[in-house]
Amino acid sequence: MSYKKRESYDKKVTDKLIKDYHDILRQTGENPKREGLVKTPERAAKAIQFLTSGYYQNAEKILRSAMFSEDYSEMVIVKDIELYSLCEHHMLPFFGKVHVAYIPDGKIVGLSKIPRVVDVFSRRLQVQERLTDQILHSIDNTLEPQGVAVVIEAQHLCMMMRGISKQNSVTTTSAFTGQFKEVETRNEFLNLISSRLH
Repeated sequence: MSYKKRESYDKKVTDKLIKDYHDILRQTGENPKREGLVKTPERAAKAIQFLTSGYYQNAEKILRSAMFSEDYSEMVIVKDIELYSLCEHHMLPFFGKVHVAYIPDGKIVGLSKIPRVVDVFSRRLQVQERLTDQILHSIDNTLEPQGVAVVIEAQHLCMMMRGISKQNSVTTTSAFTGQFKEVETRNEFLNLISSRLH
């Protein structure tokens, strides 16, 4: 019995990308008809569509689909959210962890929606700084909480595989709104995401 993966892609876009990747292989000196490469253009065409699928998703709609009225006004943290994205300068991956917190003001959101928001913005061509701000502002604008905090720690293959070739460097970005601009609240968040409570 053969295995068939179920995926859905725009056929016109896929066919055009297959041709483009076929040409890229040829231009790099490879033989696209070689056994190991015969299906590579199709795989690459589908992979790039998946890795950029965030352009066709709406973070606000995702959050609004699971918003609830709740009289809770303490910090809510979702930490260690896995991050995979593509650097817009070289189209090479960067990956790491995202830590998100918000302080509700009458509305909470289903916890699974926060990692989905991370995916919406990370599945686009990105820079880490913009990604941090987009996650922050989508939560802040939709939930209208007392404050939002986002910290991203990531490693960039454009730094590790080419250019400066520094394999152990980690880039950290952060953004804060509302109560998280106060030193005490921000420090509480930073202490909690750095601790190993689980």
